[in-house]
Amino acid sequence: MANSIALEKAVKFALRIVRLYKFLTAEKQEYVMSKQILLSGAFVAKHVKAALHSQSKQSFSNEMFVAMQKALESKLWLLLLHESEYLRDDQYNSLNEDCVEMIKLTSSISKTARESD
Repeated sequence: MANSIALEKAVKFALRIVRLYKFLTAEKQEYVMSKQILLSGAFVAKHVKAALHSQSKQSFSNEMFVAMQKALESKLWLLLLHESEYLRDDQYNSLNEDCVEMIKLTSSISKTARESD
């Protein structure tokens, strides 16, 4: 599982979120929601990585489920950043698209792991 597509996508998403955090703090002087999106976005990758190193199918499924929850949380912060006009439509749409992909991916993996027990 060293070449996990889920982990690769989660890390790329997390890196986009890090760049978003840098932009929000440096350019927009926004420090509250930016910290929240940084944490939730980075934790998607953290939990996907933890799932790949889990000791059981149950633990794997649980970690992927938490990754999905963090992606859902990220989606909310992106929406709030957009609605409060810290993100333009094009910025929001691009990031939201990646976030929705992470939600679908982690949800599907978690569900499949639970059903295979």
